[in-house]
Amino acid sequence: MKFNTVEEYILSYPESTRKKLYEIREIIKNTVPDASEKISYNMPTFYLKGNLVHFAAFKNHIGFYPLPGAVKNFENDLAPYKHAKGSVQFPLALPLPKTLIEKIVIFRKNENLKK
Repeated sequence: MKFNTVEEYILSYPESTRKKLYEIREIIKNTVPDASEKISYNMPTFYLKGNLVHFAAFKNHIGFYPLPGAVKNFENDLAPYKHAKGSVQFPLALPLPKTLIEKIVIFRKNENLKK
């Protein structure tokens, strides 16, 4: 399914997953209120002078895509989570690490503003 809005994307998931999607969306919006939302790569994306972060729902986790520089910078903090070069998996069964997400989003904002 191709999504046109972040809201449409979120509403396509079951209630339990929706809660996590809304939660991560709110964390990002509150951290960088001047960023805009869009769908990019068919997933929710926040944009400020370039893509800040993407996120997406999967069967057992929320995929969070802050790009390789952020993952490398926060590698120690991300140790409890499965992660790769530019992505992190936050298990649906665990609370989202709100403070860590905020720090990563701020890092990404600063990266984009330096461009």
